[in-house]
Amino acid sequence: MIKVENIHKRFKLSRQQKREMGRDFEGSSVDAVDGVSFECVPGRIFSLLGPNGAGKTTMLRMISTMLHPTSGSIQVDGFDVSKEPEKVRRSLGFLTGSTKLYHRLTANELVKYYADLHGIDRATFERRKDEIFTLLDMHSFANQRIAKLSTGMQQKISIARTIIHDPSVLVFDEATAGLDVVASRGIVELIRNAKDRGRTVIFSTHRMGEVSQLSDDLAIIHKGKFVFNGTYVEFTERMTADSLEDEFIRLVETV
Repeated sequence: MIKVENIHKRFKLSRQQKREMGRDFEGSSVDAVDGVSFECVPGRIFSLLGPNGAGKTTMLRMISTMLHPTSGSIQVDGFDVSKEPEKVRRSLGFLTGSTKLYHRLTANELVKYYADLHGIDRATFERRKDEIFTLLDMHSFANQRIAKLSTGMQQKISIARTIIHDPSVLVFDEATAGLDVVASRGIVELIRNAKDRGRTVIFSTHRMGEVSQLSDDLAIIHKGKFVFNGTYVEFTERMTADSLEDEFIRLVETV
């Protein structure tokens, strides 16, 4: 479970950044996340949407202990992300498009390295690896060096190492970025499997089709604040635009 209570994240600006904000900007900092509260519960999929710069990646990085909140609290599996970050990381699988891979290793070697970090025994590793590599169609390049693989193949390796320890909480930040339709379908199936197994899942995406396929709960963030936070069914019932994408744009433009 993820519990977020009145979270703020403030960034101080350099002189150059202040100039880039324009002449009308006053102050020396910006609130990337401004008073956000929500819960993600096991067995449900929580989608976090927002335009570029809205604060969604900052929010996911705070959940994943990569950033410290300025104020407020976040708990993951009952552990505070600021006070008990190591315990949070044991329960967490976090995937972001900006995470790099060690290009001299093969897919097998890299995923085994992360399994060893989590203390996974050999038999469990082999079983988990076979399940994940089959789901993501990775067996054909499992023993090739990562440097020689395509962007989509490398993204699959990132996903495999993220979930090899079978975490109870999964955070996906643009998990299907750079993947083709077939590979993206594998990720969607993986997320569904996690839900069916009672895992807590939060993900961000720019693909509205994935939102409609996967979402149980949905929040839309813009300028650091939520403009919607509820179930996906509630969102569709309140829609006044003709499509999910048009409704998303309408809500964002009203802020």
